[in-house]
Amino acid sequence: MPALLLLILLLLSRGGEVAWSQLDDGQFAYQGFAGANLTLDGLAAVMPGGLLALTNFTQQTKAHAFHPAPLRFLGGSVNATAARSFSTCFVFAIVSGYDGLSDHGLAFVVAPTTDFTTANSGQYLGLLNSTNGTASAPILAVELDTILSPEFRDINSNHVGIDVNSLVSRQAQRAGYYDDDRGGAFRNLTLNSRNPMQVWVDYDGQSKRLDVTIAPVQVPKPSKPLLSEAIDLSTLMADAMYVGFSASSGVISGHHYLLGWSFSLDGPAPPLDFSKLPALPRLGPKPRSKVLDIVLPLASALLVAVALAAVFFFLWRRRRFAEVREGWEDEFGPHRYAYKDLHRATDGFREKNLLGVGGFGRVYKGLISESNLEIAVKRVSHESRQGLREFVAEVASIGRLRHRNLVQLLGYCRRKDELILVYDYMSNGSLDKYLHDPSLPAVSWPERFSIIKGVASGVLYLHEDWEKVVIHRDIKASNVLLDEQMNGCLGDFGLARLYDHGTVAQTTHVVGTMGYLAPELVRTGKATPLTDVFAFGVFLLEVACGRRPIERGERNNPVVMIDWVLERHRSGHLLEAVDPRLTEKFDTQEVTLVLQLGLLCSHPLPDARPSMRKVMQYLDRGQSVPDLSPTYMSYSMLALMENEGFDSYVMSYPPSATSNSTVSYGSSASVLAEGR
Repeated sequence: MPALLLLILLLLSRGGEVAWSQLDDGQFAYQGFAGANLTLDGLAAVMPGGLLALTNFTQQTKAHAFHPAPLRFLGGSVNATAARSFSTCFVFAIVSGYDGLSDHGLAFVVAPTTDFTTANSGQYLGLLNSTNGTASAPILAVELDTILSPEFRDINSNHVGIDVNSLVSRQAQRAGYYDDDRGGAFRNLTLNSRNPMQVWVDYDGQSKRLDVTIAPVQVPKPSKPLLSEAIDLSTLMADAMYVGFSASSGVISGHHYLLGWSFSLDGPAPPLDFSKLPALPRLGPKPRSKVLDIVLPLASALLVAVALAAVFFFLWRRRRFAEVREGWEDEFGPHRYAYKDLHRATDGFREKNLLGVGGFGRVYKGLISESNLEIAVKRVSHESRQGLREFVAEVASIGRLRHRNLVQLLGYCRRKDELILVYDYMSNGSLDKYLHDPSLPAVSWPERFSIIKGVASGVLYLHEDWEKVVIHRDIKASNVLLDEQMNGCLGDFGLARLYDHGTVAQTTHVVGTMGYLAPELVRTGKATPLTDVFAFGVFLLEVACGRRPIERGERNNPVVMIDWVLERHRSGHLLEAVDPRLTEKFDTQEVTLVLQLGLLCSHPLPDARPSMRKVMQYLDRGQSVPDLSPTYMSYSMLALMENEGFDSYVMSYPPSATSNSTVSYGSSASVLAEGR
């Protein structure tokens, strides 16, 4: 009887859900993961059908899944210290809740440990962290990344890379494969397409070459790999290493799935049987059955069709009244929110959710309940139909900006003549109110200096590090927003202009805020990166001095802050310009650096201003700020010389217009000198 019972249990285990096998030392295959003895942490979990879910719709988290036992990677057939050949293949899928958008990717990992508790989520893929740019222990990873991270010099937002001890890939290529059926022609793949794909990672210990290949599951392994890197893993591998996967989530809802996985040392990985792999969960509602259209009598079908037509006509009329969508907007579909969703998120745009009011519209706090995402919703009036189309096109482009010191534009909605912009919510509002509202606690100098460096990093990304040159055209304290940790993020790209690297900006209308406008901008109407540098210089002085760019002095005369600071610099009493609310609790060298750099950036002559890359070098103290020329004229005097009438325009500008409101997301009144 015990033997019979053992036989029954053996047969049940072979025909049941457990679809993995331990073949021998250093070789295994998981045909699905039901019953698999994996080492899991974070969000990683095996679903009832055998699907391994590394992440779910939880934001800013990480997950790992490793084969439980370490494998001996050293001890080749010729040399006992040589790295052994290995081969692995796996099937993955990235499923996002939004078309065209996804979270960060996943990575196949070979590491001496399974403990990644100090690693960060987001762009760090659960492998490293912001203070540890390179690994302290040897790590080999093949990343499948769907977010462009400038700090890791990513080539695009859809790439495959080979990483060694760092998230800066030794080699990376856009995702795709070489189709053997079409003479080796390259075919693109979209990693977050929601479709399963197969990846092969092969290392030859004799030739010391690592190959990475990717293809759809229905395509056999291509003969030419996507990546081929000459690398000697003997210097990287420990004797015992773990193999597995790492993934992380950011702010976009998404899933990272593994359907199957096989691995082998000193030989090819066992092939996966796709018929045994678990199916991906359905995304969205099930398709409607057409059985009723077939079996019901013609009269009933006609009646149903008429009823459905009436319902759809009613809904169409109701939707048309609430929201307008035109054919030219189809290309921006992934960035568009439904008006009813934003109406629900803001409780009908109630006054209790109002964050502020400015010249371009009203800003409300909202919560998208499905993803528990806090947002800021900005309602902007716009009467020009052609101008609106161009503006939406720019919104779609700027929405692809990814930098930790830029407020993320999530999308937009259009209803009648109103444009609605959706941003990440910044809990501490704008920097402007902390600088100029005496009822609020003063921001300490270390926080101010950190905000300055963060904003400078964001502007450098706009000018030089993104795929296009972005001129913000409205850099000021009220457009710098603060998150929970008081990190500064530059927002409000409503006036921004984009053009290709290597081209010259075209003349346009003069827009911006008085006090931040470079003298040459009013004369030529041509916005350039150096006009942004000028505004950034005024911003530096505003943060250090706690003064507005233009204020009313004695006898109600206007006082230009640049000239006020310049006078103290020339008299040798520069520190008298420091914000008195700091009560002398500041680093003298840092304050002096910021004040001198502010004067240099706001130099009336464009050619005398540094680039933003040079500004970052000064702020990082890689270089010292050069002394100002003795011929440095005051802002007002040179502006008067270059553009007759401009100085009188500044002098006549009323105090209320130079005072910014405390509206978040750049909603304070900006001056459109000639219209947009």
